[in-house]
Amino acid sequence: MKLTAQSRIVVFTGAGVSADSGISTFRDSDGLWCNHRIEEVCTAEAMVYNRKGVIDFYNERRRELLTKEPNPAHLAIAKLEQYFDQVQVITQNVDDLHERAGSTHITHLHGELRKLRSSRDESATVPIEGWRQDYDTRHPDGSLLRPFIVFFGEGVPMLEQAIRITEQADIFIVVGTSLKVYPAASLLQYVRPEAQVFLVDPGNPDLSASRNIVFIKKRAAIGVPELVDQLLDALKTTD
Repeated sequence: MKLTAQSRIVVFTGAGVSADSGISTFRDSDGLWCNHRIEEVCTAEAMVYNRKGVIDFYNERRRELLTKEPNPAHLAIAKLEQYFDQVQVITQNVDDLHERAGSTHITHLHGELRKLRSSRDESATVPIEGWRQDYDTRHPDGSLLRPFIVFFGEGVPMLEQAIRITEQADIFIVVGTSLKVYPAASLLQYVRPEAQVFLVDPGNPDLSASRNIVFIKKRAAIGVPELVDQLLDALKTTD
């Protein structure tokens, strides 16, 4: 594998990378959806008829997040920026652990837990201090604030940007995702044939979408640092 400092690295992360920091996942057998109905806490309709329940749900997610720290996978991904000029992170996660680890170019596909947004304009966001959103707070545009989360049934506004980033990748690294959550999982279809793809996950993800893939069957906190070390070794041999 020939690498230079100009090689374009794209890392696509899912719930598995945050699970190793102790963040509750949604889809595992003991995940959040076992205790909550999607239509009651993660739809635009629920914001109307169950506003208090939705806000309470995301307040709890935010409070949990503030007790967690980036794990070795987040730190290893951020380390890539010290050696490669172009490192982009595309994440399905709504936490800020990539930011706290030091990554600087991050595309959040499903929103950001540490922000709120206007009910009128999906791009009009404001940061939230601490973890608690009050039920009646409003955006400067006058609309009620809601969590900056892409709810089920809503479009993914950052998907087009993620596709453009993916199309430029020389190395495409997938971490901690089953590749079953669409439309995000379709990103593999946009990886150039000559790009090298790595997938780090302890489960049995769907690999049918890629033909040039190295599967590393390990947890993110173990497999990602090992992979990053391999990439840095390959970079040294081509310097």
